Amino acid sequence: MSHELEDAEVLTELSFEGEDEETAREAHAKISEIDKKVESLEFKRILGEPDDENNAIVSINAGAGGTEAQDWAEMLLRMYLRYGERNGYHIEMLDYQAGDEAGIKSSTFFVKGPYAYGYLKGESGVHRLVRISPFDANKRRHTSFASVFVSPEIDDTIQVEIDEKDLRVDTFRAGGKGGQHVNKTDSAVRITHIPTGIVASCQNERSQHQNRALAMKILRARLYELEKEKQKEKFEELQATKKEIGWGSQIRSYVLHPYRMIKDHRTEYETGNVDPVLDGDLSEFIKSYLLYSAG
Repeated sequence: MSHELEDAEVLTELSFEGEDEETAREAHAKISEIDKKVESLEFKRILGEPDDENNAIVSINAGAGGTEAQDWAEMLLRMYLRYGERNGYHIEMLDYQAGDEAGIKSSTFFVKGPYAYGYLKGESGVHRLVRISPFDANKRRHTSFASVFVSPEIDDTIQVEIDEKDLRVDTFRAGGKGGQHVNKTDSAVRITHIPTGIVASCQNERSQHQNRALAMKILRARLYELEKEKQKEKFEELQATKKEIGWGSQIRSYVLHPYRMIKDHRTEYETGNVDPVLDGDLSEFIKSYLLYSAG
């Protein structure tokens, strides 16, 4: 890195001395390259928590409000799927509960790739949408909510104690969007952890046994993340700097009417260019959250 800085400095001096535009462009390119490397090193430092480099398990749940909220949940699902595509992650859908008329009630999926959890962990919380409802014949403005929960995929070396007596296991017919996704048997599995109310379900695999195993994997990951949050809250209370980043807190607003603005309420980062964000360009929001949480 030091040699590259020296090269950039020499090129800059030469461009000034000779008023050489080509050398100036070369110096600018070299400096931009150094900036990217420094930023990459900074993020590697920030993403230093034990689980940051793991795959992520992302769950989206529509809030109260019927079709309006369920449509918003599907918009968020699309946003995260597009984010995964943009960044070269492999997406594996685990559970998809279609809405009654449109959208989704809930969805759970794997995001597989380096540092998937580290980059997405700040997305946990309540996301709020304000817009003119496409389902309202009177074109009134509606506010909708959906919850996002992100947990790291954990391996079998991490022990999470789960008492079978605390579980309620339900089976149902796997659904989806129809066609090849429709299952004719009750192979889908929903597991409820009664003490915490956490629900994990899977309908991706053909057999009930496989779906149960994956649902247990999701449940273990969520309980592990819940325990981490409890420990974090205890630490932050001791430090008197508790941040509202837990499950149930409103973290971001997406306003499409009467003006267009997306704002993160933790970092205060905002943008009026809403379409690229809803199309999966979350890089600036993720970057601002990571810098905020590291500070």
